[in-house]
Amino acid sequence: MGLNPADDRFEAGLRTKLPAACFRPLDPHYLTEPRGLLHGQGGLLLTPATTEEVSIILRACNEARVGVVPYGGGTGLVGGQVCPDGPAPVILSLERMNRLRDLDTTDNIIVVEAGMILADVQAAAREHDRLFPLSLAAEGSCRIGGNLATNAGGVNVLRYGNARELCLGVEAVLPDGRVLHGLKRLRKDNTGYDLRNLLVGSEGTLGVITAAALRLFPRPAENIAAFLQIDSPAAALELLGMAQAAFGNMVSAFELIDRQGLEFLRETIPHLRQPFAQPGKWMVLVEIGTPRDMPVQTALEGLLAEAMEHGLVSDGLISQSEAQRQEFWRLRETIPEANRLIGAVSSHDISVPVSRIPDLVERGAGVVAAVDPALRINCFGHVGDGNLHYNVYPPKGKSVAAWRHLRGAVKQAVYGLAHDLGGSISAEHGIGRLKREDLARFADPARLQAMRAIKDALDPNGIMNPGAVL
Repeated sequence: MGLNPADDRFEAGLRTKLPAACFRPLDPHYLTEPRGLLHGQGGLLLTPATTEEVSIILRACNEARVGVVPYGGGTGLVGGQVCPDGPAPVILSLERMNRLRDLDTTDNIIVVEAGMILADVQAAAREHDRLFPLSLAAEGSCRIGGNLATNAGGVNVLRYGNARELCLGVEAVLPDGRVLHGLKRLRKDNTGYDLRNLLVGSEGTLGVITAAALRLFPRPAENIAAFLQIDSPAAALELLGMAQAAFGNMVSAFELIDRQGLEFLRETIPHLRQPFAQPGKWMVLVEIGTPRDMPVQTALEGLLAEAMEHGLVSDGLISQSEAQRQEFWRLRETIPEANRLIGAVSSHDISVPVSRIPDLVERGAGVVAAVDPALRINCFGHVGDGNLHYNVYPPKGKSVAAWRHLRGAVKQAVYGLAHDLGGSISAEHGIGRLKREDLARFADPARLQAMRAIKDALDPNGIMNPGAVL
């Protein structure tokens, strides 16, 4: 039995149960995703302000077999936030559920509602001299519920872990309207199946996260960044080992940057200041965060000198101020915007074991050239945790539209290589709707069967984010 549309009759029934503020005209931005690869159909936009209102909505949708598409900040890159086909769904935006419920510096937790913008969570922690370390390029507009639903990563995974590691508990509404009260503050709780970890990363297919208890950390007394030119990804791994030996878990981030990314910035955002007049083929951006005053500047200068002696680094800059550190990171975080302006033939959020990164880069050039040697590659990302954004572009000066027909061949070549190297076709962006066929091709069959069994058990009517993931 299929789904039904969220039609006028369904809306009229909900209006007897919900405040008028829950109903808003459907703005077109709820029907698009950032790269324009999918466009959602119209539906009924609902903006609840409480968990009870979410419960009423899901209960009604489940009884009427109406699909529900949870909507956070709309920044996801795999189409999980738009439904392009099927009966018109309820688009459930949690933007009004944006309150800070609690912050405790003894427990080092912050309890926030799912619609709170990530940057606001960071700011609330900062006001109490604490750090919430999840950091993404979209942190000014993405919302914490979407971050958890997609198990977001970002630049600080190396030190602090991804969204799953930063979450102690969730409050969520299940497809039939029941509320899961799981906002625990415990680091240890072995009382059966971990439903928190089941919902985190489920991309809205098993329920709707409405609030979360998140881990906080002491703020580093000082953060210093270094922008370094290196010869190869292999040199980056050796340098990473040296940095971790010298600084331990104070290494917060270790980013690999391809010269192609800086060239894209020069093409599209020429006013953005770059650290090197003539950048090398590869660079790394490393950040050290110290828990107390210590001579980290001197130690980092010593590491740079040692790396140069070993031939790992050819040139480098160490931030001399907070403004310069932020300038380094602004450059790194603007690379995705330049990529978007150039226009990708195919983009890939992949991960491999850290030791296999040099193999991925070397062999990747070959598999892409086998599709068409004129294609350009911009490979960058979180080398410290094995997650690279391996994106492929048309030749300089050429329109992406004339090369988009190669997308399928490029994607399968890159995903096939990542799989062969023991990696994943989705490191931090999720599956959504754009990677469903890829998941079916590369995932372990037993895992897929278990995922379908869980979906059928929790959402037997299939109302939650229909068409996403599975």
